Amino acid sequence: MKVSEDVWRSCQEYLGYTDEEMRKFREDPRNADVLSKTAALLSKTFIAEVVEAHGCNSQHKVGDRFYIGGHGNLITKLCPNKVCIFALIPVATLIYTANELIYAGVDPNEMRFKRVGCSDVGVRCGGWGHIAMELRVEERKKE
Repeated sequence: MKVSEDVWRSCQEYLGYTDEEMRKFREDPRNADVLSKTAALLSKTFIAEVVEAHGCNSQHKVGDRFYIGGHGNLITKLCPNKVCIFALIPVATLIYTANELIYAGVDPNEMRFKRVGCSDVGVRCGGWGHIAMELRVEERKKE
């Protein structure tokens, strides 16, 4: 799909690219492909829900949800008051995979392996606690 000049200009402004940086950015055909599919991505909300928890120092419990917009930012007003950074790191790998599926026109909820755990190994293995999370992707709710 062809990307309009308005979209290229908006992208340059948003990212703060110089003309030279934008020239280099536009040389990569993958960037045009991604930009042409941005609307599909931005219409999504990624939700990582805690499905198992024990001994979590941040007190995450089963049912806690971390919401990430299609733009890749944590939607803090929808998340628990405290969010463990060590829980988000493995969630980022699932979101990266979901993004690639969206770009390929595949439903990201069809991902086979959509569960990850925080990096704390839990008390039985010499850590403190552990949580496991499952990713799902929903259409963004209109506000």
